[in-house]
Order: sequence, then structure tokens, then C-alpha cells
Amino acid sequence: MSEIKSLCVFCGSRTGDDPAHEVAARDLGHAIADHGIELVYGAGDIGLMSVVARAALANGGKVTGIIPEFIQDFEVGSPGEIDLVVVDSMLDRKRVMFERSDGFIALPGGLGTLDEIIEMITWKQLQQHKKPVVLVDTNHYWQPFLDLVQAIVDGGFGHHGINELFSVVDDVESVFPALEDAPQASIEVLTSHL
Repeated sequence: MSEIKSLCVFCGSRTGDDPAHEVAARDLGHAIADHGIELVYGAGDIGLMSVVARAALANGGKVTGIIPEFIQDFEVGSPGEIDLVVVDSMLDRKRVMFERSDGFIALPGGLGTLDEIIEMITWKQLQQHKKPVVLVDTNHYWQPFLDLVQAIVDGGFGHHGINELFSVVDDVESVFPALEDAPQASIEVLTSHL
């Protein structure tokens, strides 16, 4: 894996009901800044997005927010001095996040977070990138997703290697080792059924 200079964090525009998610978001923002890595995120000043960005900024980190113009007003301003990139659509948001990031981390979130992280995993399966993808499974939040991925394999709709397209960690302390040790996607994951 090449040196990571920027990390995209996908996470909720809500904080959720479990206080542990907010703690993890804060810890991750601090850790990204401590490592001298730029945070790329969805630009909102709400939910876990705000928590991770404010934590990175509080630790002297560089933060870039990517937001579509049509939702800019809903996501309530900026958490501070960030590089704000306004794009036309959700598709453009994901493209710019992808282009500006050397890896992807998913904290708990809603449908938007799920959409974003699945797209990065899918692009990796399709050999469109080799960037690490890490899910932070605070209090087993991602277990239903992991069960679904296993059901895809068990049902014959995916190669067993799809489980290696991303890493899963229990806590923020394990994120950076997981980024460093992220497995590469085997071409068999894409071609085994062709």
C-alpha cells in the first residue's frame, strides 16, 4: 500500500442512539489529525460527520468537505475552517471523495453511508482501485451488513473473496494497522464466474 495522505470517512448525518458511535467518531477525527492525514468527508456540520470533522480540526488537522449544492442548506453549515468543495450531484460527491482519498473508513450511518461504502467496495471488486476500505464495527453496528455479504457468498452470488475487499475492526485503535495490512482484491473475485 502506498503512503496514505488523505482518508475519506463515511458516516451518519445523525449521531445515532448509541453514545459509543460519537466517541468513535471523535477518536477517529483525532487519530487522523495525529497521523498528519487529511480528512475528506461529506461536509455537513451535523451528526457523526460534524463530530469527526470537529475532532480533526481541534487536533490541527486538514479537513476537506464535499457536498452537493442541493443539500448544502440542509446540512447546517461548516464545523470550522475546512476546504469546502460544492458539487452538482450525489454521484459527483462520491467521485470527488474517491479522487481525493487514499483510503476509505466507514463509521455507523444511514442509507447514504451504506451507499457510499458499498460503492467503494464494489469499485474495488471491479478492479477500479486498490485503496483500503475499513469498517469500524462499534458495538457490532456492521454485523447485519457482514451477514448480508456472507449470504451473497452462500447464495452463489459472489466469490468468497468479496469478504477480503474490506477490513473490519472493532475500534479506532485498530484502523491504522488495518489500513496498512489491507488485502488487495484478487482478479478471481471479478472473473471467477465468467
